[in-house]
Amino acid sequence: MSEALPHPFDAAVALTPAADGRLLGRTHPDYANMVGPFGGVTAAALLQAVLQHPDRLGDPLSLTVNYAGPVADGEFEITARPARTNRTNQHWILELVQDGTVATTATAVFGTRRETWSDTETAMPQVPAPEDVPASDFPEFIRWAHNYEMRFVEGPIPQDDDDKTPDSTSTLWMREARPRPLDHLGLTSLCDAFYPRVFLRQARYMAAGTVSLTIYFHADAAELQSHPDGYVLGSARAHRFTRGYFDQTAHLWSRTGTLLATTHQWVYFKD
Repeated sequence: MSEALPHPFDAAVALTPAADGRLLGRTHPDYANMVGPFGGVTAAALLQAVLQHPDRLGDPLSLTVNYAGPVADGEFEITARPARTNRTNQHWILELVQDGTVATTATAVFGTRRETWSDTETAMPQVPAPEDVPASDFPEFIRWAHNYEMRFVEGPIPQDDDDKTPDSTSTLWMREARPRPLDHLGLTSLCDAFYPRVFLRQARYMAAGTVSLTIYFHADAAELQSHPDGYVLGSARAHRFTRGYFDQTAHLWSRTGTLLATTHQWVYFKD
């Protein structure tokens, strides 16, 4: 009997140890974007470098990825170095390099959690269940998006006859189109799955790309494993568009209303 092929996402973030502590990876055609690979899968590959490191402590708490330049199709290497390890948290420095040139840098914080007083001030929006919201189709040239099932409650990707809007908010149910258990790698990718907010405000596609992405993980690995159907509700909006850049903030909840992650981006755009 032949072995089952790995999930495309797992293949896209797979890393092989090499000399001097480097990890080797390769871009995956299923996660191609308009220029280079989908930034969410690049961020997940960087997180993977820490997750599989023998010196890793605990679960991810935060990840900041700076997209210094385009990632070309083909092989890349990642270096992951623990800058400091404390009793309950650990700080990492990462680089993704192609042909001797740095394409992406990142920092990550990992740590162990303990039981304390807890509360969540940000409430999940009141929305229909994912089964009651129709799935949306993305244009063929946005290849990576076809790996995800997206059900927009508000702020769908603009169509040719749409008008400009005064609000940049999109709220949608998301999950892998091909079922896969939710984990920190998949959650990292979903944090970057929101299309640029300027598309919605201007009701058209524009040249745009993430410059910097930060994710704060509120859920540990065990908590993510308790959501087997994979559905995540995401809501994203911008705050200001000015001189070719804008910020973009998002929250991601489980189906049961648990806040899983918050994320912030700085995005370049061109008229």
